Amino acid sequence: MATTLILTGRKYGDYAVAAALALRHFKSADILGMSRRRLPEYLEEVSGYEEIVILGVSLAGDAERLGKALAKLRKAKIKVTWLSGFDFPKWIGNDIRSNLESYISPSESISVAVAEYYKLKHGDYADYGDESKPVGKAYMEFMRAAEYCYRNYQDEQAYPRVIRHIEAKDAEDRWSESERLMIEHYRRYGHRELVGKSEAIQKLQESINLIAPHEHTRVLILGESGTGKETVATLIHFKSPRKDEPFIAFNCSSVTPNLLESRFLGHEKGAFTGANEVKRGIFEEANGGTLFLDEIGELPLEAQGLLLRVLEEGRFQRLGGNAREVEIDVRVIAATNRDLAEMVRDGKFRRDLYHRLCVVQLRVPPLREHKEDIPFIALSFRERNHMGGWLSPAQVEALQSYDFPGNVRELNNLLERAYVLNIDDYSQLIKEHRELNAALVPQDMVEVPDDLEEAIRLHVKRICEKYSHNITKAAEAMGVSRNTVRKYLE
Repeated sequence: MATTLILTGRKYGDYAVAAALALRHFKSADILGMSRRRLPEYLEEVSGYEEIVILGVSLAGDAERLGKALAKLRKAKIKVTWLSGFDFPKWIGNDIRSNLESYISPSESISVAVAEYYKLKHGDYADYGDESKPVGKAYMEFMRAAEYCYRNYQDEQAYPRVIRHIEAKDAEDRWSESERLMIEHYRRYGHRELVGKSEAIQKLQESINLIAPHEHTRVLILGESGTGKETVATLIHFKSPRKDEPFIAFNCSSVTPNLLESRFLGHEKGAFTGANEVKRGIFEEANGGTLFLDEIGELPLEAQGLLLRVLEEGRFQRLGGNAREVEIDVRVIAATNRDLAEMVRDGKFRRDLYHRLCVVQLRVPPLREHKEDIPFIALSFRERNHMGGWLSPAQVEALQSYDFPGNVRELNNLLERAYVLNIDDYSQLIKEHRELNAALVPQDMVEVPDDLEEAIRLHVKRICEKYSHNITKAAEAMGVSRNTVRKYLE
C-alpha cells in the first residue's frame, strides 16, 4: 500500500491530467475517482496513508460530516491537501478550512493548480486532456469507458489505470488487452445505460443487482416502447456470471413466421432451398450466455410452442437434422410492451410459455413517471455525442412540461434535433414537436394544456374530428354557435 492517496474527480480531461501530474510528483501513490457526495463518507473510513491529496473534488457535500472526518484525519496525523481551480464555497466553515492545506489556482484549472503547487511543467500532459488532439481524443474515450464501467459494474480501478497510462505518456499500443476490450464494450453498449437519480430508477437498479447473479433465472421485462428494456437486459447479463459469454438480442417481430424455426434452431446444409451451409440459430449463438427476446408478444402461436419446447428440454435438432441434438445452456430474458396476461386470457399467448418466461418480472417506468431524471439523461446523451453539457434551467423546465410518449428514445431524438438545428428555445421546440407529432399520440393520451384557451381549442378540434369536420354538427353537439367553433379552429 502506498503512503499517499490521490482522490480526483472523474469525467473531465483536466482532472485526469491533474492526477497524472500529482502521480509524477509522488512517484508512487494510490488513485481513486471521487465525487463530492462520496467524499465525506469515504474520508470517515480511510486509513493507512500519510497524506491524502484531493484534486478538484468539490467540498460542497455534507459539510458537517466532512468537517468531522477531516478533524479525525488531522488527529491521526494524516495530512490532507486540497487543490482546486475554484475557491472554497462561501459557507464553508473553519472546521473544514483549518483541517487541510489548500491551494486555489487563479487560472480555474485543476491541472494548472497541481503544476503550480508542486512546481511541475504543466505542458507535458496538456494534450492528453485536450479532445481536439489525437492523443486527447483517444484518452477521453478511454476515460469515458472507465467511467461507464465504474457506474454500471462498480469497477473502481479502471479510471486509476487511465491515469497511470497518462503519467507514463503511454501510446495506445501500451494499453492492455483487457483495457481494449473495455473500450470496445463501451463503444457497443455505452449508449445503453440507466441514467437517473429518481426513486424509480434506483429501485430498478437495485432489482437488477439482485437478479443478475442468479444466472439461470428467466426474466420478463415490461415497459413501453423507448423506455430502455434492452438496456435492462444488457445490464443483467453483464452483471451476471455469464458476462464473458455471448449476449444475443433478437427482435421477435423482425422475421417472418415461416423463417422463425430456422432462426431459432439453425439449419443443416440442404435443409431447404438456399441452405448451402450449416447455420447456427440464436440459441446456439447465445450458448453459455444470454438470449434477449425483444417484443415477445409478437411471436406467433406456432413459434411459441417451439420456444416452449426448447426452454423445457434445453436441447433441439437443427432444421433438417437427423439424429444429433444440440444441447444448450442459455439464460432467456424476454421483453414486451404488450399486456401478456391479457393476451393469455384472449388465447393469443400460451399460458405455459408465459409462466416459463415470467419467473421474475421487471417493469421499466415510462419517462413521464420520473421526469426529475430528464436533466441527467440529457447530460449523458449530449456528452456522449459531443453536443455540450448541462442544459439551462429554462430548457429543462420546457422538457419536463412534456410527457414523452416515446420515452427516452423520443427525448434523445428531440435533443439531437435541437443540436442539429441550433435551437436554444426549448419551449418553442416542445410546442412545434407537439404539433408535428399530435397524430401519433392516441387521443386518450394527449396532454390537456394548463392554459384554458388552449384546452378549449384542443377540445373543439377533437369534436370536429369526431363529426368528420362538419362544423354544424360539431357546434350542435357542443351547444355553441358555428362562429365559436370557427374561432377555436383558427
